[in-house]
Amino acid sequence: GAFQKKGHSARILSPEEAEKLAKDQVLVSEFKQLKLEKEAQKNWDLFYKRNSTNFFKDRHWTTREFQELKACREFADQELTILEAGCGVGNCLFPLLEEDLHIFAYACDFSPRAVEYVKKNALYSPERCKVFQCDLTKDDLLENIPADSVDVVLLIFVLSAIHPDKMHLVLKNIYKVLKPGKCVLFRDYGLYDHAMLRFKSGSKLGENFYVRQDGTRSYFFTEEFLSQLFKAEGYEQVVNEYVQRETVNRKEDLCVPRVFLQSKFQKP
Repeated sequence: GAFQKKGHSARILSPEEAEKLAKDQVLVSEFKQLKLEKEAQKNWDLFYKRNSTNFFKDRHWTTREFQELKACREFADQELTILEAGCGVGNCLFPLLEEDLHIFAYACDFSPRAVEYVKKNALYSPERCKVFQCDLTKDDLLENIPADSVDVVLLIFVLSAIHPDKMHLVLKNIYKVLKPGKCVLFRDYGLYDHAMLRFKSGSKLGENFYVRQDGTRSYFFTEEFLSQLFKAEGYEQVVNEYVQRETVNRKEDLCVPRVFLQSKFQKP
């Protein structure tokens, strides 16, 4: 079974969890941090080499996000232009193109290998999508997408993989291609998610920022941090809240707390 609630209050830690996080204050050395930053693309490329297209489940958009895309239309069957920033191997992109025939999608990813997987997918069609490799923190999206031309940007489990000092560069880059009055749909890891509590000591890079064993990194967002990040780049906040899920494994009597931040920010 799964239980879910939305709201503005962060998850409350158990005393054991609070103690574990309080103890874990030793940061990864500056030398190793610089190396991780330099090798970020290589580490994600290796991730996709190991996992091919099998790691993430297809995200079918019968959820809130799909309703959001319908809400963006002024009339039925209106052609929408979307950008999936950080598309991985297309787990979100292809279900979306299948379910909605009136979408043209731009999609980009940091990993050249992930982009190749998207292009090799049987559902890939240049008439319906344009996919390209891009480091959102430094490659100008305007090289591939006209200014003010995108109706919806999907930023789903992407920003958490980027160094907090560079996140604003991604939002600045996206801002240029988004039409005025249109939105970024955001979903990513929230503070005190189960994944954050599972990191072993020696994995901490900074506040709410950790490195996995494969060298990929993950940041866990607070509502306040995300709000400030978007507003500083000129966006207006529409929705920004925690989604807390408790997945219960009855056999093993385990309760796994998942926390995500689900948000919508608009370009004025």
